[in-house]
Formats: sequence, structure tokens, C-alpha cells
Amino acid sequence: MAKKTKQQSGGTPATVALAAAGVAFTVHAYEHDPAHPSYGEEAAEAMGVSPDRVFKTLVADVDGALTVAVVPVAGRLDLKALAAAVGGKRAAMADPALAERTTGYVRGGISPLGQRKRLATVLDASASKHATICVSAGRRGLEVELAPADLAGLTGAVLAPVARA
Repeated sequence: MAKKTKQQSGGTPATVALAAAGVAFTVHAYEHDPAHPSYGEEAAEAMGVSPDRVFKTLVADVDGALTVAVVPVAGRLDLKALAAAVGGKRAAMADPALAERTTGYVRGGISPLGQRKRLATVLDASASKHATICVSAGRRGLEVELAPADLAGLTGAVLAPVARA
């Protein structure tokens, strides 16, 4: 079952959702450096985890609907592939303020789990190569490690190749 840490005791919507679902997960906390140029790369470095196992949560606008893409920090989001994965035609990155208001999380801490409003979610197919992956636990400096199948199940995610090198 879940391994609890001091940071989890207060919980975030993401860790609360995971605990309520009863899935196995581990919380990893690290000291966030506001000067670091990449939240995802910072998380991978701080945890000593390969960047292809740490996934970033991006919010895009696909034909007027906000959509979540979960891709490895080692890669980039392919907007055309994201649009195709959800049956859309055009995708662009969402306005950061709108993404924050809609998900209930701040940039750099947006989790695919426990969002204020459930959005269509696409998990990059590369996630299935790993026993576990790490995603934001809902705030900067806090990651959650879980099985990709559990993440897909809890978010209703479609698995599709939406990342490129």
C-alpha cells in the first residue's frame, strides 16, 4: 500500500485521490529550487531517477477543450499527435493561468491526479515500458511514483505516442 511521508500527512488532492483509490504509490519530496530552468528535470535530478521515468503534466487546448498530456521530461509534447489521440484537429498549449484555474494546481506542480475539473488525459505510450513512473503530486518539490496502469485507470487516460525526442 502507500508509503506515507511527513509531507503527505497534510496531503494534496493528488495524494488524497491515490489513497482513496487504494493504489500503491510512493511520495518523493525534494527541495525545489526556483532558479532551476525545468521543473521536470529538477525533479529527475533531485530524485536520482532517469528523465524518461519522470513525466511532466502539460495542459493543452485541443479544438477548444482543455486536455492533459503526460509526457516524459526527457521529451517534448507533439501537439499534432495529442490532437489525433483525442480525435481533434488542432492543439496548442493552454494559457498557463487557465490551466492553473481549471486544474487547481500551480504551474510546475500540476498533477494529472486530483484536478479540480477532470479533463481528457493522454499518457505517452512510453510509460508502459516502466514498472513505475513519477508525476507531480500537486506541488513543486513533490512527486508521486506509481504504476502507469494505475495512473491511466485513475485519470481515464488514453495511451498514445504523444512525445518526441
